[in-house]
Amino acid sequence: MMRFQHISHLFALGLVPVLVVLFVWMLYWRKEKIKKLGDERLVQSQLLGRIPGRPTLKFVLYGLALAAIIIGWANLQKAGKAEKVQRRGIDVIVALDVSKSMLATDIQPDRLTRAKQLVTRLTDKMQNDRVGLIVFAGRAYLQVPLTVDYSAMKMMLQNVNPDMVPTHGTVISEAVEMAINSFSQKERKYKSLIVISDGEDHDENAIAKIKEAAETGIVVHTVGIGSPQGSTIYDPATKGVKMDENGNPVISKLNEEALRQMAAVGNGTYSQLRNTDEVASKIASSIDDMEQKNLGADMYTDYNSYFQYFLLVGFVLLLIEWLLPTAKMKPYTA
Repeated sequence: MMRFQHISHLFALGLVPVLVVLFVWMLYWRKEKIKKLGDERLVQSQLLGRIPGRPTLKFVLYGLALAAIIIGWANLQKAGKAEKVQRRGIDVIVALDVSKSMLATDIQPDRLTRAKQLVTRLTDKMQNDRVGLIVFAGRAYLQVPLTVDYSAMKMMLQNVNPDMVPTHGTVISEAVEMAINSFSQKERKYKSLIVISDGEDHDENAIAKIKEAAETGIVVHTVGIGSPQGSTIYDPATKGVKMDENGNPVISKLNEEALRQMAAVGNGTYSQLRNTDEVASKIASSIDDMEQKNLGADMYTDYNSYFQYFLLVGFVLLLIEWLLPTAKMKPYTA
């Protein structure tokens, strides 16, 4: 089986017909200029070393060289040895808080941005695990069902913002309930839920719901975003600091106690997000230490590349085109 490793690079072949059009236009323009100088045959006879068709030949060589280089750039490959590899991993769902308090800037640039960076870094450390995404504030929504398509996860993560959940609040319990229903109901293990939140204004049912999740075999890790000292919140509506009903600035604080309790009930770990890499590595290590399940087999194939042959052809054609002399005007003699 043949394939191009970078098939999108073949779009550059569109340059070839563009150059053909420009060359034809150049020939027409040149012919019109010669007509203005006098008799066409007489003018061309004054060109030293002129051979009819040489400009066209040089252009054809140049065009073929360009096409060969572009094809080499796309890297034509042929399938070689195929190997069947078993994938083992677990199912991981990230429940991400997108409430307005996540816009606080006690960690830079703001809590939500740092949380998204953590999820991206954590995804980079996964290899075979299936991953999903739930966003929550006053309601919970499943954004990415369990998948091994990490690029889709990252793409969806870029668009996460507080406007996705217009209902105010922090219903961690609803996010946990949605995660329970998203995992396989037949398995009592191989499942992990990562709750990323500032823990502020969480509902009272969160602990009970996490206990229920733990009973179904889900290990719940929590990550605290923010600082215990707290910070003001940016209000997109007023483009300033968010105020309460009395006109005082709203201060949002990290509720570490609640998040620690959730992790303890969920048989997982709690981490306060200070260093993104450290927290991502800690959670990834905990996931790797869990018992893994068979997620099926993937076929991995070695491919032999042939880009070098096309590049060689392109170089040779360019060398030939360069060696062909161009015509010059004969020197005038009185």
